[in-house]
Amino acid sequence: MTDAVDRSTPLDPLGSLASFAGRWVGGGDGHYPTIDDFSYEEEIEFTATPGKPFLGYRSRTWSPGRGRPMHTENGYLRRAAGEAVELLVSQPTGFVEVHRGEVRDGVLELTQLTLSASPDAKPVHEIRRRLVVDGDELRYDMWMSHAQTPMTHHLQARLQRG
Repeated sequence: MTDAVDRSTPLDPLGSLASFAGRWVGGGDGHYPTIDDFSYEEEIEFTATPGKPFLGYRSRTWSPGRGRPMHTENGYLRRAAGEAVELLVSQPTGFVEVHRGEVRDGVLELTQLTLSASPDAKPVHEIRRRLVVDGDELRYDMWMSHAQTPMTHHLQARLQRG
């Protein structure tokens, strides 16, 4: 006897996260009171595992023209209890983040639950993220509180499904 596996709808377990699945390419701008403004190119991948209620997450950025690497982070975007969604992120700069929110009309407004840092990480106190999927476009904003600087808008990007 062979177990039948229905692969016709592999994204169904994702529910509201299905629209995030895929590879996204574009760029963004960053600013913060303690640094010079900058631009960057970015590739984000939200990778589905058939039958699982999460997407693998990977973001990589480069200076314009695919110059020097700037930042990378990895994690998961996953369904949680009820309509809740969680974003789990680890950064090579020594941070681990857990955020929670709900997807409403393609908008994922996240609230930080946990920010943990290694003893040698920079003094980041809080991070807030917002992601928007509109058809084949992904936009996001990120705010950060660092050292003596209160919560301030830091990054905004616009990427296309690629």
